Amino acid sequence: MKSHFFVIVSLVLLLGACSSGGNYAPVVDRDGAYSSKGKTHIVSRGETLYSIAWRHNLSFKGLANANNIRSPYTIFPGQKLLLRESRKVTVSRSTPTSNPSSGVPKSASKNSTSKGGSSSKKPVTKPADKVSSVNRQQYPFQWKWPSNARLTAKYRASGKIHKGIDLKGKLREPVYAANSGKVVYAGSGLVGYGKLLIIKHSDTYLSAYAHNNRLLAKEGQMVKVGQKVAEMGDTGTDTVKLHFEIRKNGKPVDPLKLLPRR
Repeated sequence: MKSHFFVIVSLVLLLGACSSGGNYAPVVDRDGAYSSKGKTHIVSRGETLYSIAWRHNLSFKGLANANNIRSPYTIFPGQKLLLRESRKVTVSRSTPTSNPSSGVPKSASKNSTSKGGSSSKKPVTKPADKVSSVNRQQYPFQWKWPSNARLTAKYRASGKIHKGIDLKGKLREPVYAANSGKVVYAGSGLVGYGKLLIIKHSDTYLSAYAHNNRLLAKEGQMVKVGQKVAEMGDTGTDTVKLHFEIRKNGKPVDPLKLLPRR
């Protein structure tokens, strides 16, 4: 009888633990969840090269080079990407698994064949990415705090990994651009980040602003350091806060080593 009792108690405790975990995915220890060696990724609608590189801890330039994608790094739904980095542009065997015209302008589809009927593989073009050549008087390269809220969690590179800092504030409290740059992702497609902004500051640095209640900046928009770009929220998490990260060449770095002392 005792053995049956202990088995029943153990099952109850196990089921209770499984049901109490909640539906939130914390932004910690993401390396194990997204191991990218030898894998591929099929582009979904709404994704950008930057958001895919961010998710897999890759340099956006290295990812672009490995897939023979040149600036302004245009991708489209159904395209297959090799999840690896390369220092130089290499010929990629990546091919779309669906009709590319579903993710490109109609004008590009109409001109996709030559007079002889052969298919043209010219990429869809967009205005060049000029973040590195912007007027730095108008858009200065300078790090500032993305919020006036209280710091509650620091960057941790070992143990229970935490790839950024957390700032606890009030609902709809302002979120500011921590540096000048171009918004390269605005959406909620990255699990665990809620409503997310990613800003490109240079060919080296990107920053991300997660769990927002509302995004005020759009993809492709240039923003100035200190400009309000979002409102703090609790999307993708269980408390109102801003999760802030900085990546250098695709790798997380401690924001407190770049932000000014308070």
